[in-house]
Amino acid sequence: MSSVNEEQPKYNNQRNQELKELLAACALNDRSAFARLYQLTSAKLYGVVLHILNREATAQECLQDAYIKIWNKAESYRTHLAAPMTWMTTIARNQALDHLRRRQREVMESDGYSFIEQIDTQPLPLQFCSHSKEKTQLMACLDQLNENQRQMISLAYFRGLTHSELASRTNTPIGTVKTQIRRGLEQLRGCLET
Repeated sequence: MSSVNEEQPKYNNQRNQELKELLAACALNDRSAFARLYQLTSAKLYGVVLHILNREATAQECLQDAYIKIWNKAESYRTHLAAPMTWMTTIARNQALDHLRRRQREVMESDGYSFIEQIDTQPLPLQFCSHSKEKTQLMACLDQLNENQRQMISLAYFRGLTHSELASRTNTPIGTVKTQIRRGLEQLRGCLET
């Protein structure tokens, strides 16, 4: 078991290096590098957008839009600022949140009563099947956070709530919300890196 744990950081470093090289090649308009990048990362990014949107068709459309952004912004990726998967996940997450907000706006505009569409928060059957090592590790690290940090991070990153929305929903000062999220993310980063 310990040999598996010792090999994980080596595998992660090799994977990160490959993704960095592929992003650099994408910045030079290398379509085969983009195809390989998609092959290596699409399942994980699809999981991210599906978790936020809870609709397979919308998630597929959103994923396509996210990869267009990744292709167009590949030259702006900076290795010293974020790991490649983190950078791409951020793009996919933001794209999903944009889709979600656009859908809510459309519902509000089509309904004179400003009804905001309620999103089903129950996991889809597909989500029960996606128990990857990364998801298991993330869940274990989330469990190490205190309840407030876990709640703030979950609502912000998985439901797309802004700091102001979190403060209002949890009846917490906005400064405390920001501090809880910042400290929680620092703990998560440390946990995930070990």
